[in-house]
Amino acid sequence: MPHSPFFERSIFCSFLFLIAVACTEQHKQPNQATISIRTDVQAISYNPMIFGGFLEHFGRQIYGGVYDPGSPLSDDNGFRKDVIVALKELKIPVIRWPGGCFVSGYHWERGVGMDRTPTDDMAWGVREPNTFGTDEFVRFCRLVGCEPYICTNAGNGTVEEMCNWVQYTNGTSGDYSQLRIENGTIEPLDVRIWSIGNENYGAWEIGHKPKEQWAQFVLKAAEAMKKVDPQIQLSAASNEDYAPHLLDMAGRYLDYISIHGYPLGRLHEKNEMPDYLSCIIKSENPERRINRFISILENSGYRGRIKIAFDEWNLRGWHHPGFPRKSVQDYSDPEVKKLVKARENNSIASQYNMADALFSASFLNTCLRHSEDVEMANIAPIVNTRGPLYVHPDGIVRRTHFHTLSMYVNQLEEQVCKTEVTADGLACGQDTISVVDAIATVDRKGENWAIVMINRHPSEKVSCTVKFGDKLLDGEYKASLLTGDSPDSYNDINHPNRVIPKKVEIAFSNGVTDLSPHSLLIVHVPVK
Repeated sequence: MPHSPFFERSIFCSFLFLIAVACTEQHKQPNQATISIRTDVQAISYNPMIFGGFLEHFGRQIYGGVYDPGSPLSDDNGFRKDVIVALKELKIPVIRWPGGCFVSGYHWERGVGMDRTPTDDMAWGVREPNTFGTDEFVRFCRLVGCEPYICTNAGNGTVEEMCNWVQYTNGTSGDYSQLRIENGTIEPLDVRIWSIGNENYGAWEIGHKPKEQWAQFVLKAAEAMKKVDPQIQLSAASNEDYAPHLLDMAGRYLDYISIHGYPLGRLHEKNEMPDYLSCIIKSENPERRINRFISILENSGYRGRIKIAFDEWNLRGWHHPGFPRKSVQDYSDPEVKKLVKARENNSIASQYNMADALFSASFLNTCLRHSEDVEMANIAPIVNTRGPLYVHPDGIVRRTHFHTLSMYVNQLEEQVCKTEVTADGLACGQDTISVVDAIATVDRKGENWAIVMINRHPSEKVSCTVKFGDKLLDGEYKASLLTGDSPDSYNDINHPNRVIPKKVEIAFSNGVTDLSPHSLLIVHVPVK
């Protein structure tokens, strides 16, 4: 059948359109970024406690996570040996425990000694066995090689209960010091860092307190706890509204102000999984939060004296529909059991993709940039739920953000340098962030540099220029690259090494190199 003239014209027009598209793509400018490392500005030390962790009695963080008596993978005391090895790889400097919302209904004396019985966990609607308590937590920290950081019950607890806890762990005399000895620990446990309560500014918390009452409570608790042990360091949780009043009343006793943030929030009722771009667009939220608290500290007169502890952070809020609550539940109620089971959605491996890895890198860059004010940060949690280490009965999986943490603690140098980034934007809906984030670190002799570069774009490379002082970086350098086949790449039990860091050589020509899509790159630059 012969072609009509119209058909032939259509074919010809389509051909011209394809040529035009090809030419447009060919001449499309790649995303651009410039990283300027200020070698003329004095580098400063940062506190390694920004690489800290957090554990709460929620889901399988404790039981079936770090603590699993009877497992062939556990030691004689019930601690998972593979978890300890993995956390040592992360060089965890500090772990905050036991909560979280859990702590506002937790009475620590029920978790020590030989006579322990299960109690109600009002916040999370389950029974707490109390087999993992203060002594087990501190012992676990010592095995990992980190500092224990205890959060006290400012919900339905009392100041007296807090003080007794300090005496139990740190005292050399008194009834509670004697109780510790009777429980088998003669020497003090030496817990240096304590938090007065959790999110007691929040209406969801057991023992929620209005701002004036919260400030008075913190003042009373801080005075009393430091009388028991004047050497302890104290933090108190706050939001932006509560902070000025808290600092005005109790600031002279505080070493840290504790802030929390999960920019993505929880899963919706239908459990929709947000896409990569919807996740990564949240990367600059923590920096805005930190800047607001720096301003609050400045205005209060406590900046420099009180540091920021971002002691609960993660990209994704924990999935716990219908909870937390403030009263005892009927634990056999089918509705309660259904809601508790829904928390298993936190274990869906495909959620933890390159967005988690790159958000975590962006968060740590923010802490490094603000290292004069941010002294501690604790990813929440460190194990299971949303944590970087997934623990199951037969082993562990290092999720994508585990590798981010490992790269930072094992490859950065000791001091952070002033680094300026100009880059194209990456948009999602009404929100726009910089497509590239970067930070530079250097050793104390100024001889070895580690430059961190993040390309947040899901599918496009970035042409990145690196200025090293007044020079353009040039040559080939050793580096570590973390990326995936797609922005949605993840690790799971069957494919634990789908996303892992790779050793590469990175070439710079007149300062320019290409950053792979959805990637974290750490370049090592020796200066001779």
